[in-house]
Amino acid sequence: MTIHVIGAGLAGLAGALVLARAGHRVIVYEATPAPGGRARALPDGTDNGTHALLGANRVALRFLSAIGAREAWVEPEPRGLPVLDLADHSARRVALSPLGWLDSARRPAGLSWGGIFALARLALPGADRSVAEALAAHPTLLRALVEPLTVAALNTPAEEASGRLLGAVLRRLGAPGAARLFVAARGLGPDLVAPAVATLGCHGATLRAGTRLRGLTRQGQRVTALDFGEETVTLPPEEAVLLAVPPWEAARLLPELPAPQLHAPILNLHFAHATEGPVRFLGLLGGLSQWVLVRPGGVSVTVSAADEAVGLSEEEATARIWPEVREAALRFELPGDWPVAPPPARAVRERRATPRHSAGPRPCPPRRPLANLAVAGDWTLPELPATIEAAIRSGEAAAAALLSAPVPAET
Repeated sequence: MTIHVIGAGLAGLAGALVLARAGHRVIVYEATPAPGGRARALPDGTDNGTHALLGANRVALRFLSAIGAREAWVEPEPRGLPVLDLADHSARRVALSPLGWLDSARRPAGLSWGGIFALARLALPGADRSVAEALAAHPTLLRALVEPLTVAALNTPAEEASGRLLGAVLRRLGAPGAARLFVAARGLGPDLVAPAVATLGCHGATLRAGTRLRGLTRQGQRVTALDFGEETVTLPPEEAVLLAVPPWEAARLLPELPAPQLHAPILNLHFAHATEGPVRFLGLLGGLSQWVLVRPGGVSVTVSAADEAVGLSEEEATARIWPEVREAALRFELPGDWPVAPPPARAVRERRATPRHSAGPRPCPPRRPLANLAVAGDWTLPELPATIEAAIRSGEAAAAALLSAPVPAET
């Protein structure tokens, strides 16, 4: 059976791999010139954004093993995350695992028994409220730990972010090794997307980049044709579709499909600054920068929940962010030269990076809304934030939905 996968982001690639391994002929169509979606590499080799995985992301880590890329993801800060507070210029290492907090030197600021109980209550299922409301009695802990985790995982300010959704993240961080932090040593292109595409090729799958789906032709509860503009692909009764596109594209193609309407931006800034030594990952509080990924080939900075920062010009963002990066590098004694003058930088803006994970109900689209079509995408799992883990889980779930029962014959 031929299965047409629409979208070569991580959801599409993960679903395609499941289907190809099951022995099906798989064709992957990607609207842009290159695969990877929001985890793609840019033409100059830099990443679209700074992406990290945690040990709790077991499905994503298993996917890396399946494509032969697991060893390329390294743990840059095994002794705890270096964090610089730009408000008072204090620097410390903070353990990501609650067990690490037994060492007082690695506890986040503001941690108390009351704060621990507040985190525990947040991790328990219950009525939804904003993260800021849930931690209102512990403002120091909110600022030092919970808010950075919120914007990293949910890409939504703590004042509106769903406490229930962050609680789902916290529950997954309690297991041994779940809080270990991993990043791609060379970048998302060579360490994630390229090996995924190569593995698909080994299983006989075909990738067609630069091919945007214009519309679906439907007859009853079936897709009968795929309209790519200059080409129309007619689907015989036994063929199926895995639709792995952003929510706005899914809503365009299937208007009746529940999908998020509001989105949150991310700003990434990539500095052309060669460094020495191993890969490093730093956290910053009280400034514009949030996360700094240092590789030998350059320095990447991420600003999540970037409602205001995404509108900065490249020059404005560089002028504000480089001094913060430089101070962090010097405080944590990163090797190499860190000049006062900022090096050349490239800003990458994702204005619709993820859905806004606000408190309250979230759209829950059916996994298989049509007889021969399944839907994937990080936004299709309302119980998880839109991350690499959710994207891969959704792709595998959509593939499983197509494999669980034969595509019914046309009636």
